[in-house]
Amino acid sequence: MALSVPKTSFQHMLKDGAKHMKGLEEAVFRNIEACKEITKITRSSYGPSGLNKMVINQLEKLFVTSDAATVIKELEVQHPAAKMLILASQMQEQEVGDGTNFVMVFGGELLTKAEELLRMGLSPPEVIEGFEKACQKALEILPDLTCHTIKDIRDSKEVARAIKSSVASKQYGNEDFLCELLTKACVPILPESGLFNVDNVRVVKILGSGVHSSDVIQGMVFKREVEGNITKVVDAKIVVFSCPLDSMGTETKGTVLIKSAAELKAFSPGAENLLENQIKSLVDVGCNLVVTGGKVGDMALHFCNKYNLMVVRLTSKWELRRLCKAVGAVALPKMAKPTAEEIGHCNMVQVDEVGDTSVIVFKQEREESAISTIVVRGSTDSIMDDIERAVDDGVNTYKQLTRDGRCLPGAGATEIELAMQLATYAETFSGLEQYAIKKFAEALEVFPKILAETSGVKGNEVISKLYASHNDGQKNSGFDIEAGNASLKDVSEAGIYDMFLVKQNAIKMASNAAVTILRVDQIIMAKPAGGPKPKAGGNRDDD
Repeated sequence: MALSVPKTSFQHMLKDGAKHMKGLEEAVFRNIEACKEITKITRSSYGPSGLNKMVINQLEKLFVTSDAATVIKELEVQHPAAKMLILASQMQEQEVGDGTNFVMVFGGELLTKAEELLRMGLSPPEVIEGFEKACQKALEILPDLTCHTIKDIRDSKEVARAIKSSVASKQYGNEDFLCELLTKACVPILPESGLFNVDNVRVVKILGSGVHSSDVIQGMVFKREVEGNITKVVDAKIVVFSCPLDSMGTETKGTVLIKSAAELKAFSPGAENLLENQIKSLVDVGCNLVVTGGKVGDMALHFCNKYNLMVVRLTSKWELRRLCKAVGAVALPKMAKPTAEEIGHCNMVQVDEVGDTSVIVFKQEREESAISTIVVRGSTDSIMDDIERAVDDGVNTYKQLTRDGRCLPGAGATEIELAMQLATYAETFSGLEQYAIKKFAEALEVFPKILAETSGVKGNEVISKLYASHNDGQKNSGFDIEAGNASLKDVSEAGIYDMFLVKQNAIKMASNAAVTILRVDQIIMAKPAGGPKPKAGGNRDDD
C-alpha cells in the first residue's frame, strides 16, 4: 500500500508569522495601489500654482512646502513598493537637483495605466516590454524638441531666463527677483574649468523684513558676534586655527608648593609671557584677524585686544573649512606661527546688523570669489525654508546648464508633443505591446492636466486644445497659467523652459521605477524580529 505524502505549502516552510502574497490581485495590484496613494499626496504640489503640504515629522518639526523631495523625506514611508518610487525620486534629487515631483507623478501615472492594461487581460511582461520601448523612443525624440540653447553660461540674462521655471515652481511671483539673486551668486564663482560646485553658494536665513530684502554677498556671512573689541578689519590677513585659542595646558599633572606671596606672583608670568609671545608672533607676520574653531581663553583675548587682533570663533568645522576655501587659508591644528602660504586674505571683515541680528561679513571684492552667500530674509521660518529650497533648485539648475545648455519648452508643451509622437509610434506595432506604448503616451498627459487643475481650469479642455494646437505643427504651444482660462501660448517666446537634462533623467527614472514594481509577482515578508519595542512619545535627549 502506497503511503500518501502530505502536501507542504510554501507558507509552512516559513517561520510562524511570515506573510506570503502572490499573483496579480495580492502582489501587483497592492503595490500599484500603494504607489498611487503616495503620488496622490505630491501630485497637487506640481507646477507654479501647486499647493503646499503641512508635514510634522517624528520630532514635531513643522514643514510647510510644495517641494516633493522634502515632503516624502519627512513622511517616512514604510511600504516597500512606494519606497522604490521614492528612492527613484531621491536619486533624481541627488543627480539633477530638480524634477523630483515629475518622477513621483509620472511613475504613479504609469502604474495607474499599467493597472488598466492588466485588468484588460495583458500580462505584466507585455506591459513592461511596451513601457521599455516607449521610454527608449521618448528619449530618442527628446533632443529634437529642444527650443533654445544657452550658449554663454556667464551671461546673466540668458541664465536667469533658463532657471526661471525651476524657481517659479517653488516661489511663483518672486521668481524674477530670486533669479537675479541667483545669477549674482552663481556666475561670479564659476571657475575657469566650468566645473561648478553647488556647495559654493551658501544660504544664511535671517528672520524679519520680507523676501525682497534678500541680498547676495561675495564671500561669507556668519550669524555670530566677534569675541574681542575689534569689529572691523580692512584688507584682512587671516590665520585659522582648528584648536582653541588659549594657553596650552601641560600633559602631566603636578603639585606646586608656594610659600610666599612673591613666589605666587612669579608663578604665572611664565605662561602669560609664552602666550603673549605666541600672539605677538601672529602680528609680526602681518595677521590682523584670528579665526578659531575652539574656545577663546580670557588671557588670549586680552592679548588679542592689546595687539588689535580681531577674533572670530566658529563652532562648526564645516563652516571653518568653507571659510578656509573662501579666503585661501589653511587651518592649523595648533597655535603656531603661520607661513605666508597658510595665511588667508579678505578685502573686508566687519560686524554688521541685519534686522536685529548681528552678523560677521567676510567680503571679497576680487573678480573671482570662491564662495558667495545669499542672505535670505522672510517673516517666518517656513517662508525662508521654502525660499532656500527654491534657491537650491535654481543653483542645481545652473549646474546642469554648465553641463548641457539645451532647453525644452515648458508648461506641458514637451509632454504633449511626446505623447503625440509616441501614439503614432505605437501604430507601427502589431503585437500587444502597442497598447502599453499608447498608455505610456497617455500617462504623459497628466502634467498639463495637473497644471490646469491647480490653476482652476478644466484639465480635459486644456489637453484637447493642446493636442489640436500640436497637430497644427505648433510644437512649442503650452498652457498659459496666467490667463485664468484654458488658453495657450508659445512658451518658447515667453521664456518658459524646462532643462533638457532634468526631463531626460526624470523620464528614465520614473520608467525604471514603474517597470521594477511591475516585475514583482510575489511578496514574502519574514516575521519582524522580536525585542523590546521603542518607547512611545516623550522628548528624548537626542531630540
